[in-house]
Amino acid sequence: MSQSLKLYKPLRLDKNVEVEGNIFAAPLAGYTDRAFRTVCTEQGADLCYTEMVSCEALVRGSGKTEDLLQKSEAEKIYAVQIFSGTASAAGEAVGMVSRFKPILIDLNCGCPVPKIIKSGAGSDLMRHPDRIAEIVRAMKDNTDIPITVKIRTGWDALSLNYLEAAERAVKAGASLVTMHARTKSQAYGGSADWSHLKKLKEVLGNIPVVGSGDLFTPEAVEAMLQQTGIDGVMLARGVIGNPFLFRETRHYLLTGEILPGPSPYEKMEMAFRQLSLAVHYKDERTAVNEMKKQLCAYTKGLPGSSEIRNKMVHSEDFETYKKIFREYLESFS
Repeated sequence: MSQSLKLYKPLRLDKNVEVEGNIFAAPLAGYTDRAFRTVCTEQGADLCYTEMVSCEALVRGSGKTEDLLQKSEAEKIYAVQIFSGTASAAGEAVGMVSRFKPILIDLNCGCPVPKIIKSGAGSDLMRHPDRIAEIVRAMKDNTDIPITVKIRTGWDALSLNYLEAAERAVKAGASLVTMHARTKSQAYGGSADWSHLKKLKEVLGNIPVVGSGDLFTPEAVEAMLQQTGIDGVMLARGVIGNPFLFRETRHYLLTGEILPGPSPYEKMEMAFRQLSLAVHYKDERTAVNEMKKQLCAYTKGLPGSSEIRNKMVHSEDFETYKKIFREYLESFS
């Protein structure tokens, strides 16, 4: 058996919880709603995460926030990611999240968005590993569902403290650590430094480590797994407008063969399916407006893509989109 064939494997969170495979869909604010998670699941994602959920909003009783916790009809399992700057809010919110029965509850310690950092959550927690431990402990005290954390390598290049953050989280009860191999200051720029993932896995030993950062092809996934020895990967920006990357990656890791990419027709069919699902799960206007950025990603590089994107951006209802898609798809026949 080749090395690649050993890279795709089950991932165990604890003695009671195991995921069948190790290719995950990252939590992406404004993207990973039920419609997106449905197409990712259908294309081979082993586990999908919700958009990150505000503990403070959940505790206040925000109906919109609770909507984020709903599982899609296609998901047998799913994961919920929360963000909070305080242990008290996280502890209370976890009890509410548990009712939805996710396979795990993840604490976001990596979001670089200023308004999240200002609240003491997201990447701000990388400056306070002690607070990460407090929050994880509070979460652990309020649920039997496995608790995990998603971190970055540090606040900036001069404060690479991911080992301390991860070790404190694990000591407090975290069952798995995911790391985006960039600092907060890098945001999504520059290159991810996978060497930190290798070091993190060496230090944490039997604790599962999942890696993220610059995974846009099946070959990149293989390279990350081989070079670092980590247990799984989390695909993020690479699957926006391209959920096909899940099936391509799984097939490559299992067979060593590169699947042909989706045809323009297949990409547009998938884009319309995701839009239809969004309308199914949300009110039409919200679904259409929120999908625009993803539809633009689906059409990137397609024949006549500039013209169709212009039509999509200026359309406001589902019937108009049906007409746009029908006309475009007919152009391939």
